[in-house]
Amino acid sequence: MAVDQTAQRDRRMRRGKDMDEGSTEVAAPRRAAGRPRASESAHGSLAALLNLVRTGAATTRQELEHQSELGRAVVTDRLATLLRLGLIEEGELGPAIGGRAPRHVRFRPRMGIILAAVLDHSSLAVGVSDLSGRLLAEHHEAVELGAGPEPVLQRLATLFAWMLEEHGGDASIWGVGLAVPGAVEKPDGQRLFAPALKAFQNWDGFPFVEQLATLVDAPVWVRSGVQTMTMGELKSGSGIGLTDMIFVKLGRSISAGVVSEGTLHRGAQGAAGMIGYTFIEGGNLESVAGSEALVREARQAAESGRSPYLAEVLARAGEVAVTDTGHGAQLGDPFCIDLLGRCGRAVGEVLAPLANLLNPSLIVLGGNVAETGDILLAAVREAVYRQSHPVVTRDLRIVRSQMGGSAGLVGAAQVVAEALFDPRFLQGWITLGSPREHPEFKEFLSRAALDTSTRPAKPRPPGGTRG
Repeated sequence: MAVDQTAQRDRRMRRGKDMDEGSTEVAAPRRAAGRPRASESAHGSLAALLNLVRTGAATTRQELEHQSELGRAVVTDRLATLLRLGLIEEGELGPAIGGRAPRHVRFRPRMGIILAAVLDHSSLAVGVSDLSGRLLAEHHEAVELGAGPEPVLQRLATLFAWMLEEHGGDASIWGVGLAVPGAVEKPDGQRLFAPALKAFQNWDGFPFVEQLATLVDAPVWVRSGVQTMTMGELKSGSGIGLTDMIFVKLGRSISAGVVSEGTLHRGAQGAAGMIGYTFIEGGNLESVAGSEALVREARQAAESGRSPYLAEVLARAGEVAVTDTGHGAQLGDPFCIDLLGRCGRAVGEVLAPLANLLNPSLIVLGGNVAETGDILLAAVREAVYRQSHPVVTRDLRIVRSQMGGSAGLVGAAQVVAEALFDPRFLQGWITLGSPREHPEFKEFLSRAALDTSTRPAKPRPPGGTRG
């Protein structure tokens, strides 16, 4: 009898715990001061279980109970909610081990879509991805961004509408990732905010981010171009499976993205990685190894006859490009070989202290200067290996990016995917079914409407009235 009474008491305690942690539709008991509300606890457990399924860390009820440390009744209730919201679906049966075969659950990445855009000084790229950040389609074209923000916004809206029509299906837009040149200021307190885009002439004061968010009716996250390229390389390029790497963009500007223990390091103001301003012999790194510096030296060599190959290019095309120096080096032109060797050594001398400081397992070189060929790559390697500690370089790989222009789009989509499912942000929209219903986003749109007193005519919203 005493055993039966003890068992009944334990069952009552377990039922009480499950009701306390269970469905938000069950009235929560009176809580002690400082204890989370039942709805807050429910949102947190929903977010935790969704992220376990989304990342593949746990895909059966037993695994979810173990990983989340939630009771069986709670896990069952939360999974039912996630199924009802359409965020997960039931998958195949797993192997039976001493009992009933477990049913797997999986995330539905096509429940929504992510739009991505990369703005550079002379080009525009757009893409569409699923909610895992996997790029479904992309488009690149030349554009003059210095002409002002209005035509760029119009063109971006047109391209987004086209991408949605071709590849969006019936899914709605859940977020937009935007990459721009130069540093992007970090928010000060607000999770959703609109940084000023200062990299282009005639753009100061124009509410580009606010208008883009209003047009697509979805949150917009902005990062620097090198940071999105870093994320793209980490998730889909040479950095797959790594946690510590440096990505270096060698182009008109020179900057770096740093990933430490799997996290992108942005710095206090979002300006981490501005290595182009590092002073070396002859000036700062950009003035020595940037694409404009290389083109300037190459043209002088062509005009003076120091490079027969470049002189021929100039006579034929009327100009000399960075790619011409790479072709010249491959064909054995002494000036081009020397120029790219000097450029690579300068970059390596700046990267060596970073390697010693951060101990990455990988350094990836991207941008049009990096695409000139193996001579520059070899010079970077030589300088880094020579000036870094042997332990740092023992397993360090230095490679050239193979992703090209796709890196920035993949990274911009990944930035949005991570932001959407960040536990703090996720808890604000998970029971509403879409981040477009997040109270912070609604507040952002209201604030944008108040802050923007004059607006140009709106382009046709991408996707029309799609949910």
